[in-house]
Formats: sequence, structure tokens, C-alpha cells
Amino acid sequence: MQTQLLFYKNAVPVSASKHKDTSLRSDGTYAYAAEVNSVPLVAAEFRAAASDCCVVFAGEGNDIIPVVILGFRDRENLYVDEGGHWTGRYVPAFMRRYPFVFGQAEDADNFTLYVDEDFDGLNKNGEGERLFDSRGERTAYLNQILDFMREYQAQFVRTRAFCKAIADLDLLEPMQAQYTMPDGSPGRLSGFSAINRDKLKALTGEPLERMLRNDELELLYIHLQSLNNLQPLLAKAAGDVAPGPEADTPVEDAANKTKKKKK
Repeated sequence: MQTQLLFYKNAVPVSASKHKDTSLRSDGTYAYAAEVNSVPLVAAEFRAAASDCCVVFAGEGNDIIPVVILGFRDRENLYVDEGGHWTGRYVPAFMRRYPFVFGQAEDADNFTLYVDEDFDGLNKNGEGERLFDSRGERTAYLNQILDFMREYQAQFVRTRAFCKAIADLDLLEPMQAQYTMPDGSPGRLSGFSAINRDKLKALTGEPLERMLRNDELELLYIHLQSLNNLQPLLAKAAGDVAPGPEADTPVEDAANKTKKKKK
């Protein structure tokens, strides 16, 4: 995963002067994410995402973040079908917020709402939800978007603190999954990390008490359990898995209501 923006192509600040007559039409599809094989998660999403996704960790040092694995190859998303429809149980909030995203200048504390102007549903024809009314005031829809984005950002900050804690405790190890595709070709999934179960079991004293008190210990075991979803994902690559029912959705979307090998 090379960038946090992933499928954003032309993100610009949302403003009344530029977007007064702009509306947003959503067709409910996720074709824009068809070529990403992982997306970030916030910790509040672990339980729902783990229902049929593999939750792992990406990055190094202070840049570690949780992600869900969506495909085995580059530019492959096994959860988006040819029609752009999501076939999994849970849609990550990172995707549900599209085409909006928060941006922050390096020397500023405040966040600015951006929108991807290359999104097909953005239009000046009045189709869908308007962003501003005739007086240039934010519509109820845009205020809902802002509420969702603020909640997402708050959860992101909490997640970064959670990741820092497990990194400081040296609980992560490189993860590598080797597999054989239905056509017989070999493959390897790498570039991710997982919790070392033995190190986790060895935790004692204050670190263990803190993680238990903050529900972080539960999150780590949910992550470990989710690794079992790698095999069904391979079956999905072979076309053997049918879509499941939609799971509960944390980080409420107000807009749209291993195999492990040690190094």
C-alpha cells in the first residue's frame, strides 16, 4: 500500500465558492476500489471487519496502521465484483467516506474537508445531494459528512495510539503467507505484520492490565482470529465463495446510512 490516498485522484478543498452548485450522486458501487488489495482500518472496526476479512498491520515504526487484506496480488480486490458491487459482509469506513477525505497542512492543527473531483458522481446537474444551498450554506447532507469525518478522524487518532503501544511492546512480527492458486501457480503474500502470539501470552504487570482495561487485548485476539480468513479469501479467488449478509457497521456512515512465517 503505497499511499494513504489510494483511489483518490484529484482531491481539492470543499468550499462554497467552488462547490456552491455541486451535487453528489452515489450509485452504491465500489468500482473505485477495485484495484486496491488492502485498505486501512480503525480499531473500532476490528470486530465487524474480522467477520470475513483478514486484519493485519502495515508500515513500520510510528507509521504502523491496521489494514484489511482484500486481495493477494497487486491491483486485486476480491471483494469487488465486475459490476463494482461489494461482495463482503463489511465495508471499511475508509472506503465508505469516499469521495471525501480530511487534509491537514504540516503547520496547521485544523483539518480541511477535501473531495475527489474525479469521482463520477460529482455533478452540477442537481443529481443526488447538494453540498451547499442557494445561499452558500452547508446542507444537512454536508454537515452529516463532516460529522462522519470528524468521528473517523477521532477513531484514527485512537488507533494510532493503540498501534504505538503494541509497537513499543515489540509484539509484531513479519507475516508471510505462501499459497497455490487454482491454476497451480505459486504466490506469496508479504509486507504485513501480525501479533506474535507467544509474546502476547508473555505479557504481565502494567502493560497487560492496561491493554485489558482499554479493550486492546480483545482487539489483538480478534486480529489473530481473523487470520483464519486467509484460506476463505483464497477460495474466493477461485470463485468458490458466495457473498454473505452485511455485518454491523461501526464508525457510522452518516452519508449513506496463515499461515505465518517468522523471519
